Parts: sequence; C-alpha cells; structure tokens
Amino acid sequence: MKIITERLNKIRPQFETGGQFERWHYLFNMIDTILIVPNHTSGTRGVQIRDAVDLKRYMITVVFSLLPVLLFGIWNTGHQHFLAIGEVVSNQEKLLLGLRLVLPIILVSYTVGGFVEVTFALIRKHPVNEGFLVTGMLIPLILPVTIPLWQVALATAFALVIAKEVFGGTGMNILNVAMTARAFLYFSYPSQISGEVWTYIPDSSQVVEGYSGATALAIAQESDGGLTVVQSLSQAGLWSGQELFSFWNMFWGIIPGSIAETSTLACLIGAAILIFTGVGSYKIIVSVFSGAFLMGLFFNWLGYLGVDSSFIELPSHYHLVMGGLAFAAVYMATDPVTATQTESGKWIYGFLIGVLTIVIRVFNPAYPEGVMLAVLFMNVFAPLIDFYIVKQNKKKRLKRILN
Repeated sequence: MKIITERLNKIRPQFETGGQFERWHYLFNMIDTILIVPNHTSGTRGVQIRDAVDLKRYMITVVFSLLPVLLFGIWNTGHQHFLAIGEVVSNQEKLLLGLRLVLPIILVSYTVGGFVEVTFALIRKHPVNEGFLVTGMLIPLILPVTIPLWQVALATAFALVIAKEVFGGTGMNILNVAMTARAFLYFSYPSQISGEVWTYIPDSSQVVEGYSGATALAIAQESDGGLTVVQSLSQAGLWSGQELFSFWNMFWGIIPGSIAETSTLACLIGAAILIFTGVGSYKIIVSVFSGAFLMGLFFNWLGYLGVDSSFIELPSHYHLVMGGLAFAAVYMATDPVTATQTESGKWIYGFLIGVLTIVIRVFNPAYPEGVMLAVLFMNVFAPLIDFYIVKQNKKKRLKRILN
C-alpha cells in the first residue's frame, strides 16, 4: 500500500490544475479514493462532530455485509444447476460453476456503472463518489443468473442515469437505484425476469423429471385445483422423494431464485453486520418483517371468514422466507438516501413496505413478487412521512412551551 501511495503522489501534480492531464483530474481522484484513504481534513474551525467513518468506509461496510448473500448465491447457483440435471458433485464444483456464471454479471454492472459515473463526473466537474460501490453489487444480486449480460448493462445505465444522475448524483436520488434497474428489466423484458425458469440449464432436455426451475412465489401464485399453497409448493418441488420448497429450505435458501435473495439466513447475517456497525437501521428492518407478518395474519383471518383465495391462506411466516422480502428489508429499504430520516418515520416506512408487499403478492396475479413495487412506492412517500413527523414534533414542542 505504501508503494501505491508513493506512486500516486508522484504523478498527482500532472492531474492537478495546470498539469498535463488536468481534464482527467476527477478520474484520477476516483482511483485515488478507491485505492487509498483520502487525506482531506475538515480543518480546525466550524466542526461539531469528528468521526472516523467517511463515505468510503460506510460503503465498504455495506459491501462487506453483502458477502454472506453473495457467497451463498454463488454456491446456490451451482447447486441448483446440478440438482436440476441430477448430478451429485462437490461443493467446490458448485462454487466454481456459480462463480463462472455470477462474476460476469457483476463485472458488467461495475464496468457500465463506472463508465456512467466517470462520464457524469467529468461533465459536471465533481469528484466520483463511492456510492456505486454498493449499487454496482446490488444490481447483479437481485437478478436471475440466466439474465442476458446486455440486459444487465442496459438496466445499470438506465437506473444510474434516470434514477440518480438526473436528480444530481449520489445522495440526491428519490428512488432506490438497484430497484429501479430491476423494475426497468421487469417491465421491459418480463420473459427473462418473470421467475419461471431461473435455474441455469444449458440443455433443457437434461432436466430431471419432476424438477421445477420456477421460484416459490411463481408456484404459489399459480396454485389451483383445490390445493393450498403449501400443498402446491410441496408437489411442485418434489425431487428424489425430497421436498424442495419446504419452509426450512426456503429459510436456508436452497431454492431457485435471484442470485442472492433466496437465503433468509444469509440476509439476517448481513443485517447483523449492518446493525452492529450502525450503518443499517434496525427499526426499518424489524418493521418490514413485522408489517409483512401481521398483514399475512390478517389475510389468514380473512381466509377463515371464507374469502375465496388459496394464496390468502398461506401461513404468514412463509411470506418472510419467500421471494426477496428479506433481502429488500436488509439492503434496499435501509438505503439512507431514499428511506425516511426521522426515527418515528422509519417504523412507519418499513411497516408499510411489509404491508404493501403482501397486498401486492396476494391480489396482483400478474406480479407474484411485491417487494420491488412496495419499496419504490414508499421511496416516493418517504419525504411526506418525514414532513408530517417533523410537523407533529413541532406541535408537541410548541404545546410544551405554551403550557
């Protein structure tokens, strides 16, 4: 690291004002910021709080918390492939296949995203922010491994430009950038991201009879014939006499799905890292799960009253381990830019995300996964929630003063 610092300092004058490569100053600044800790200080005057945490360390912490879901997603990609074709292989072979399939998606996301970030930095003449360190990882993780690479590139560019740069860049966006990328793909290319065939199988004729590559939510949405959703999941996921879509399999994440959203356990490990480091809000995470669970219970009650819907009777705890609810609760809803800022507002914001997710799942047959729309919808209403929370706090303080 010392050698890198010395070499960067040696060529630094060429990128400063008056240097040979002055026009590329912000590109050099990006590389400098990524490789070493900037030596910028706030001075001696006008500073109320001094903290070792800067934007770079904040983003690196989030990336570190993503490692459990990333590693499990890589393994599960290989596992689902060999499970589908009926081969028993070692975990190492599963990891190698998963890495070969997942790594290109991540590289495309970072390459395209980095190009967009640098382009806007050069045009606007501002430093390149570290925000894309997280976004560039989140976008691939919420996509199926079967997604074409050109769609990954298109979605990344679209999300960064439309959801972020047009609003002024890092810290100014209204919508979660990664969720915007997924929404763009869902409405533009639904056949590749609909959740019907998310298991990597080069030759479909190799699929073992009785194995399904569909996601649990896709199967649940299509359940009929007088079967409950749990029964439909049990029958659709039978393979070698074992039940693929059991509650615990969905909790561990050993099911088809997007790269890193299948494992609720891995998401909870990431949540623990974010909460322990103070980066993620436990209020939002807990309230998302609470809202989803309570809404599921309410629908179960409606089912007991005779409302005709098989999905409405799905046990509420199943909703917590199906689809991308856990991943969104930990990594999307807690986005500090697009979430609410007030402490009371965080409870309301997260709770409504959980509620809306279950409402969309149950009553929208065209879209089995509701968390994407729920997060984006609440992103828009987050400032309104904060507005009324602050307004209410002002009234309470004024009342105390007058009394």
